[in-house]
Parts: sequence; structure tokens; C-alpha cells
Amino acid sequence: MTALIKINDKLSVAGQIELEDFATLAGLGFKAVINNRPEGEEPTQPASAEEAEAAAKNGLTYAHIPVTGPSIREQDVRDLQAVLAKTDGPVLAHCRSGTRSLTLFAIGEVLDGRMKREDLPAFGASHGLDMRGADAWLARNGH
Repeated sequence: MTALIKINDKLSVAGQIELEDFATLAGLGFKAVINNRPEGEEPTQPASAEEAEAAAKNGLTYAHIPVTGPSIREQDVRDLQAVLAKTDGPVLAHCRSGTRSLTLFAIGEVLDGRMKREDLPAFGASHGLDMRGADAWLARNGH
């Protein structure tokens, strides 16, 4: 399994997970998986339908919120927040490296006033991920 990066008690992010990882995630206590990769981004990644099936088979909720850096919309941020809010337990969000997943979360934290935009670089660095995309999104969208 790819390395899991714990952001807080509710959210962890990771790079691409494999279908067999869903059983491991359930065993670790995760309750939901969010896939932030567009369909077919790489030929070797599982399809969203396959991930949804693996999640259901292992008692996990599944959400597909596909984004690329330039395509992120505020609705994508809110969709991720909604999954976190309605899930009673830890959630894993994944993309190719974990950066897009953390970017969605970080944008929401800034929009909702729980984090300052100037804190993004240190926040990302503390998790080994680059938050320049979140900062650029906030700049483009007037925040």
C-alpha cells in the first residue's frame, strides 16, 4: 500500500491506492475513500467503478471527486467537506501523490477561516506536500 499521510483525526491523504488496499483500509478503521483522480489519468489506475465496488465490498463509503489542478472548483472543495462531515470516522482521500487531495482540503480550510493563506506553505511542508496549487487557486479566485 502507498504511504498514508495523516492530516488530522478525520482525514488522511495518499497517492494511488490499489483495489486490494480497500480491505486494509477497512481494517485500519477507515470509513470512506475519496478518489480525486479523473478517469483514465494513467492507464494503470483502477477505474472509479472498480474502486466503488472494492469500497462497497469492504464496508466503505466511496466518493469520486475528480480534479486536476486547473479544474478545481469551489464545489469540489465543498463536496470533499461534505464527505468528511457526514462520515463517522476516518476518511482517506487519494490522487496520484496526495497533493490534489490535500489541496482541496486546504482550500476549504482557508475559505472557512480555519487557516490563513500565508500558512499554506508550512502546512504543506509539514505533510511533505506542496501547497502552491492551493495558494494559486485562492489568488485566482479572489482570496
